[in-house]
Amino acid sequence: MSDASRDAERSSDTVFGAIVRGEIAADIVYEDERCLAFRDLNPQAPTHVLVIPRIGIAGLQEAHEADASLLGHLMQAAQIVARQEGLEEDGWRVVVNVGEDAGQTVAHLHLHVLGGRKLSWPPG
Repeated sequence: MSDASRDAERSSDTVFGAIVRGEIAADIVYEDERCLAFRDLNPQAPTHVLVIPRIGIAGLQEAHEADASLLGHLMQAAQIVARQEGLEEDGWRVVVNVGEDAGQTVAHLHLHVLGGRKLSWPPG
């Protein structure tokens, strides 16, 4: 199966998939051919940006070995977003919630980039 047909097979019918397709507006702060990043509508920190793949992977538990390059790319995109948002000097956090008990509310893999204040540990 080609990458294009595999990606089409894995398209997302979630709100994030609609954002990727341009059906729903979002405050996009970064995008490239493999991912996009936009501001969270319910921010948990002064800076709260979501980084999502353009293909529909329900969550980290659904990622395949063939997705390793994409997963690394998402982390690089998070780094770019943190730099653009001015978070590098004071620090920032990347969070991936996997499943309902962890707080994942949209079945489309996404990284939370959080910063702009001191973040406590443990979260939740």
